[in-house]
Amino acid sequence: MPLDPTVDHAARNPIGTHVLVGKGLVDGALAHADLLRCETIQVFVGNPRGWALSPGKPADDARFRAEIERRGMRAFIHSPYLVNLGSPTPATYEKSVASVAHNLRRAAEIGAEGVVVHTGSFVDPSTDPAEGEARYAAAMRQVREGLLPLLDVVAGDDAPWLLLEPTAGQGRSLCAGVEDLEPYLAALDFHPKAGICLDTCHVFAAGAPLDEPGGATATVDRIVEIGGPGRLRLVHANDSMDVRGAFKDRHQLIGQGHIGTHAFRELFAHPATDGVPFVLETPGSRGADNVDIPLLKQLRADARADAAAPAG
Repeated sequence: MPLDPTVDHAARNPIGTHVLVGKGLVDGALAHADLLRCETIQVFVGNPRGWALSPGKPADDARFRAEIERRGMRAFIHSPYLVNLGSPTPATYEKSVASVAHNLRRAAEIGAEGVVVHTGSFVDPSTDPAEGEARYAAAMRQVREGLLPLLDVVAGDDAPWLLLEPTAGQGRSLCAGVEDLEPYLAALDFHPKAGICLDTCHVFAAGAPLDEPGGATATVDRIVEIGGPGRLRLVHANDSMDVRGAFKDRHQLIGQGHIGTHAFRELFAHPATDGVPFVLETPGSRGADNVDIPLLKQLRADARADAAAPAG
């Protein structure tokens, strides 16, 4: 199914970046987003490298909700980097569950439509494959026990999504790349509020052939095959400093890494990305001289032009 050239692509695929809150959700995050001409944004609602559960301010939350509604802007929260639902350390696991629950609550309070969560890892110091499998199974049970009750709380249509972000494959990842989404989603009974955040650098590092013609299309096809329609809710648009399959999470500017620009044109053209925002996490993407936002907007326009061109 080709891309519809009559669709408003700023609405079909809003483009933005992760912005800092600083002075507040409106005076900091939204002011910064306006400066960068973002159509969508992602934020942290606390210290991304700490466990403190920062409470919101009802008046600021209400202002933010009103402002993103007025702009028609879609917002997302990224959970703290420390979150690891597969950790064998009880304190880390318990804090991770509490953090995800808190971020889902904050998403509802500020009007964000989803919370991005890294899918986590487990510790396997043993060289015994059987012990490794047992540790993996135990970690996946933790994921299920920790996340299913939270997903049930946000089961309503207007509630925020929990967006699972596969990792680049470093360490003992529970979900690295596209294929690992199947057992991960199965552990959550393919819950209708368990969505997917596709990080292009991560899946490329884990082996997805985004650098090949048709590779991005095939990758999204497989995501849809695994998760079903409508589960892909967000794209983290990042190029990669490293080659495919390097298992290294090092983001690069769009078109200046090993993925290249063609993959993003394919992503914009894929029918399964209809309505899916693209959020940058590239070096300097929050700077006033950001080159990736205008580049992504151009690639989006190119995809539209390709769809409008006569066949043959």
